Amino acid sequence: MFDLSIDLGGLRMATPVTTASGTFGYGTEYADLLDYTKLGAVTVKGIRRDPWPGNGMPRHCEVPGGLVNAIGLQGPGIAAFLENYIPHYKMMAEKSVARGGGGDIPPLIVNIWGGSVEEYAEVAARLSESSYAQPSAANQQPLIGAIECNVSCPNVKEGGHTFGQDPVVLARLVKAVRTATKLPLIVKLAPNVPDLRPYTAACEENGADALALINTIPAMVIDIRTRRPVLANVTGGLSGRCVHPVAVKCVYDAHRFSKLPILAMGGVYGWEDAVELMLAGASAVAVGTATFTAPDTVAKVADGITAYCEANGFAAARDLTGAVCV
Repeated sequence: MFDLSIDLGGLRMATPVTTASGTFGYGTEYADLLDYTKLGAVTVKGIRRDPWPGNGMPRHCEVPGGLVNAIGLQGPGIAAFLENYIPHYKMMAEKSVARGGGGDIPPLIVNIWGGSVEEYAEVAARLSESSYAQPSAANQQPLIGAIECNVSCPNVKEGGHTFGQDPVVLARLVKAVRTATKLPLIVKLAPNVPDLRPYTAACEENGADALALINTIPAMVIDIRTRRPVLANVTGGLSGRCVHPVAVKCVYDAHRFSKLPILAMGGVYGWEDAVELMLAGASAVAVGTATFTAPDTVAKVADGITAYCEANGFAAARDLTGAVCV
C-alpha cells in the first residue's frame, strides 16, 4: 500500500496536500464540493486578536496567469473563531469524511497575524490553550494541528509584511510565538527578499518547526482608461500560475540551506506542479488560487502524487522531497 502520509515539523498529515490560507475560507465553505479524506490538513484564513474588516472594494483583479488581491486579511478575530468557526468546521468536515469512506478529519493549520510581536504571541497562546488544541485520545492529533505565522502579507498596511522584511525582527517574533505555544510552528515567508538565508536562519534558530513558501508577490494593476489603480488598496499580492517558477526556485534554495521541512505553495493547479515543488525540496504542498475555479483541485493533486510515485518507483510521498537530479 502506497504511503501518502508525511510529518511536517510535528504535524502529522494523511496526505502531503493542504489548502493555502485565504483561499479556502475557514474550512467549511468547500465541504460539500470536496472529499476531505484527500486533505492532509486545512489551512484557514488569517486570524488576529480582534475582528478585522480588511481593505475596501474593489480588492481583487484577474490578470493574465493569475490574480492580484488586496483582501487585507479580513477576519472575525480569535474569540469568534474559537467559539463559532471551529465547531462549524468540525461538523462539516465530519460529514465530508463520512461521505469519503470515514477516518479522521483533517487537522487545522491556523494562520495568524498581528500588528505587534505581542499580538502574535497572544493569539498563539489562546489557540494553544483552547480545548481544540488538546488531543482527545492517546496519540490522537488535536483539531488545531499547527500554527502558521504570516509574517509577509504584502497587502496589509498594519503589521504582517513588516515582520518578514527584517531578519532581526523576524527572529524576535518567532521566539515570542515559540514561547507562547507548543503547537507545531510554521513560518510563512515572502519571496521578494534579496536572500532567503537570513530569514530561514531566523526561523530555524528561534524555534520554528517548518517553513511555508511562498506568499504572494507585491503587484499593481492600473486601469488605463481611468488612469487609476484597479484595487482600492492600490497594490496587492500576485498569485496563480505565473508565480509557480518563483515558488520552485525559493523552495529549492530554502531546502539547500535549511533543515526545516517546507510547506510549498504558489501556482499549484495540478499534480505536476505539486510534484515539482516536492522534488525541489517541499515536504507538503498547498493549493490556493486554483481552488476558486476548480474546488476539487486538492483531491486531484493528492491522487496525482500517488500515481506519479507508483509509476516512478517511490514507496512513499515523503521520498519525493528534494529528489531533483542536479
